[in-house]
Amino acid sequence: MKINKTNVARLLDKAKIAYQLVPYEVDENDLSATHVAAQLGEDVAQVFKTLVLHGDKSGYFVCVVPGADEVDLKKAAKISGNKSCEMVPVKELLPLTGYIRGGCSPIGMKKHFPTYIHQTALEFDKIYVSAGQRGLQIQVSPADLIREARATVSDITQ
Repeated sequence: MKINKTNVARLLDKAKIAYQLVPYEVDENDLSATHVAAQLGEDVAQVFKTLVLHGDKSGYFVCVVPGADEVDLKKAAKISGNKSCEMVPVKELLPLTGYIRGGCSPIGMKKHFPTYIHQTALEFDKIYVSAGQRGLQIQVSPADLIREARATVSDITQ
């Protein structure tokens, strides 16, 4: 099966970062990272989801967390310099980031937003994040992802 390179893959190529594109079966009724992990045959702790939030002071920011975890809005607000924050409504995701739900990657959004990645990413040699479309993940080293996404490592889950 020919896998078309996504914008994310092209950006990683440009940055000379090693990665692997890994396809999986999409279930429109279950876009969860848990489903993705099961499809990949990987531990859900290694499959990260990219969430876009809006803070009352800083505006938009991105949290990259393990698939089965939820963002702790209080921790996320504090770490991003906000008093409060909330998840961005799904309908705002595409115009804001260029990505759809289930295919949102921390790399290659329309513009760069402050990005926070959960500290457990550093426990693995490789982690998975969306390649920018449903049905395709990128396997990459956490250090490379953190550098390319200019992310801050922090504890942002419940």
